[in-house]
Amino acid sequence: MKTLTRLSKEALVALPMASLVSVFLLWPALTVVFKSFVSDSGFRLDSISRALSGTYQQSFLLSTQLSMTTAIIGGVIGFYLAVIVDRMKPSSKIRSATQAWSAVASQMGGVPLAFAFFAILGTQGIATHILRNFGIDLTEMGLTLSSFWGWVFVYLYFQVPLMFLIVSPALSAMKPSWKEGAHSLGASSSNYWLRVALPILFPVLITGALLLFVNAFSAYATVYALSSSGGQLVPLQIRFILQGNVITGEEDLGYALVTVTMGLLALAMISIQVLQRRFARWLA
Repeated sequence: MKTLTRLSKEALVALPMASLVSVFLLWPALTVVFKSFVSDSGFRLDSISRALSGTYQQSFLLSTQLSMTTAIIGGVIGFYLAVIVDRMKPSSKIRSATQAWSAVASQMGGVPLAFAFFAILGTQGIATHILRNFGIDLTEMGLTLSSFWGWVFVYLYFQVPLMFLIVSPALSAMKPSWKEGAHSLGASSSNYWLRVALPILFPVLITGALLLFVNAFSAYATVYALSSSGGQLVPLQIRFILQGNVITGEEDLGYALVTVTMGLLALAMISIQVLQRRFARWLA
C-alpha cells in the first residue's frame, strides 16, 4: 500500500513535465513521422526516398560535413582549453573568466552572432579594415563569412565553449591517485595521458563530439544570416518547403526531411547515453 502511495505521488509530481513533453515534443514528432509515411492515398515511401536523393541528399552531406568539421575542430580546441584551465588554481581570475565566457558563448548564436562577426570580419568589418592596412586582404585570400570555412569559423565561437563545459567536469573528476600511481610506476606525463587519462576520458570526448555534431546540425539562423547559400543546409531546406515556397502538395517532402533529421539526431543521442553510462562505470 505504501509503495502504491509513493508511486502515485511520484506520478503526480511528474505529470506536469510529462504533459509538456507529450504536447510539445512527442505529439509534434509523431505527427511529422506519420505524415512522412501516410497520405490520403495510403502508406508510401516516396517522400523519404526523395529526401535522401538529388539536391536534398547533397544538403544532408553538406550539413553533415559542416557539423563534423566543427565538432572535430571545436572538440580538440575545447579539450585543450579545458586541460589548460583545469591546471590553474581555483582562485585564478583567468579560470573564472573562461568559465563565465564559456557559459555565455555556448548559448550564443543566430542573427546576433552573425551580426557581430559581420561587424568584425565582414567585408567592411573593423578587423578587415585593420588587416587591409597591413597588406592582408581576407577577401582576396578567399576567407569570407559566406564560404564554408567562414561558417566553420563562426560556428567555432559556440562549439569550443560548449566542449569546454562538457569536458571540464570530467577533468575535475579525474582522481589524483591515478596520476600519482602512473608516475610511481615510471610513466611520464605523456604516457599518463596516452595510457590512462585519454582512455578514461574517451567516452566523454566522443560524447562531447556527438553533442557538438547535433548542435551544429540543428543550427538555423546563424548560417541563414551569414549567407544566402546557407539555404543548402537541411534546416533551411525544411524551412523553405514548410513555409510554402514549393508547389502545393509538396509539404510531405518537408515532413520527410524532418523525419530523416530526427532519425540522425536520435541515433546520436542514443550513442551519447550509452557512452555516458560507460564513463559513469569508470568513476564508480
